[in-house]
Amino acid sequence: MEPVTSVEELEWQPHPTAKGVEIKVLVSRGAQGTDVTCMLVRIGRGLEVLAHVHDRSDDILYPLAGKARMWVDGSGDFSLEPGVIVRVPQGTNHRIFDVSEDLLLYDVFWPALL
Repeated sequence: MEPVTSVEELEWQPHPTAKGVEIKVLVSRGAQGTDVTCMLVRIGRGLEVLAHVHDRSDDILYPLAGKARMWVDGSGDFSLEPGVIVRVPQGTNHRIFDVSEDLLLYDVFWPALL
């Protein structure tokens, strides 16, 4: 695999569990053999990602655009918007809700989720 990939050439795919949410996998164990998964996540206004846990991976979220609320067990809820970075430790329940502006996230899972 080449070290440089055009993000525009990668396909948006339906999120495996969140209806209407889309992901674009940028780096993965399956494609590049790395122990990290990097993706873009697109969550439209009014949509949500229900509470869930990643048992084997930390989830690091960096908003590129938009605005929503996020809840992380043990930390409560807070604004999710550009200028904030969130680390959800593996095994920690979390959710994204109240998406008031279309949200675009750069999302990193370590160790790799995919």
